[in-house]
Amino acid sequence: MPKFLTALFLVLHGLARTQPGSSMLLTDYVRSVTEYLCSPQLHGRGYVQKGDSLAADFISREFSSIGLKPLKGSYFQEFKHPVNTFPGTMTAVSDGDTLIPGRDFMVDPACPSVRLILRFKVLTPAEVLNRPILQKTIGDLVSGGKFNAFLLDKRTASADTLKLLNGLAETLAAFSHTVVWTNEKFTWSVASEQLNYPLIYVQGTVPLQKELMLDVQSQLQKNYSSNNVVGFLPSSRFSRKTLVLSAHYDHLGRMGRDTYFPGANDNASGTATMLAVAKELVRKKRKYNYVFIAFAGEEAGLVGSNYFTSHPLIKLKKIRFLLNLDIMGSGEEGITVVNATKHPKEFDLLQKINGEKNYLSQIKSRGPAANSDHYWFSEKGVPAFFIYTMGPNKNYHDIYDTYEHLSFAETGDLVNLVLDFLEGM
Repeated sequence: MPKFLTALFLVLHGLARTQPGSSMLLTDYVRSVTEYLCSPQLHGRGYVQKGDSLAADFISREFSSIGLKPLKGSYFQEFKHPVNTFPGTMTAVSDGDTLIPGRDFMVDPACPSVRLILRFKVLTPAEVLNRPILQKTIGDLVSGGKFNAFLLDKRTASADTLKLLNGLAETLAAFSHTVVWTNEKFTWSVASEQLNYPLIYVQGTVPLQKELMLDVQSQLQKNYSSNNVVGFLPSSRFSRKTLVLSAHYDHLGRMGRDTYFPGANDNASGTATMLAVAKELVRKKRKYNYVFIAFAGEEAGLVGSNYFTSHPLIKLKKIRFLLNLDIMGSGEEGITVVNATKHPKEFDLLQKINGEKNYLSQIKSRGPAANSDHYWFSEKGVPAFFIYTMGPNKNYHDIYDTYEHLSFAETGDLVNLVLDFLEGM
């Protein structure tokens, strides 16, 4: 971090510690942490150049500075998992034009390495959806000839047709190199395995001729080491019950040397919000114990939270409630609460507090969903909410989810709402 940014961060850090509950100072702190977590030097908090480990180290230092204690002698809970990574070359050239990764083209997260000139056999959606034609086309291409790749042209497909095509690109990639030409918004993710053949997505605005030169380096790491970061804050008086506040800090990382996914809203903002709540709770009298968990491996399939619930550092039956924060960078349109229908008493409390304090424009109820780290706790019988904000920023799992695109419009109110809810349990 540049020296002037470090100085600014420490000043804001200190100010926020001296004035509890100040919405402006809480927002400043959340902003500064979010900006750092999604900066290029953390590489998208993924699996190239150990971006997730750099983020975990930062969070553990914040836990210590705030006054949270480690559990079991360490802030870290290590686990290993397979992950496909893209640490090197990421080049695609069409008709002499070099395409920009993340904007013009994207590799499938499970893409293996490839260095080849692809020559296309063009397939329309109708041909792909016609099983006899598809089987013959696959047979012809696999048997050899002038083509060595499929080009699935989805540019003019209707919404209903696009739904029918779901998963068929991966099927084609089981037999040969596959390129999907599409007008759909790019969203990336993390894979734990590799496809048989490369699968590439190219934006419909890119002119594709008969060939595409590809040079992509991928590496499947079968035992990648990640860490959940866990901090403990005891009750002011002895208590057998614990409240848990969680947020995942990992994101998608790098797609090649030059392209990274910042993950500002998802979920640098949620991690920063969790830290802001911890800073405030340290100053208060607490009737419960608090555990704060920054999960790794969420984008790889809720891996970190699954590991924690299978290897809990505290007894799960002692958790009174878990509040998971994910996508917390806006709030102009309120928040949505997953599991609200499952826990009506707690949802009513949240609504009551918001009605009295007029924090947010609305709090929407949603049923159970396996869409963030609360899920595995719910499956083990731990009462839990997952809260996310709603607002104008729609960037998600793309290169545009940057700090500059976040409004932080309701950050101070969100932190205070969470504090009031936890204290009212």
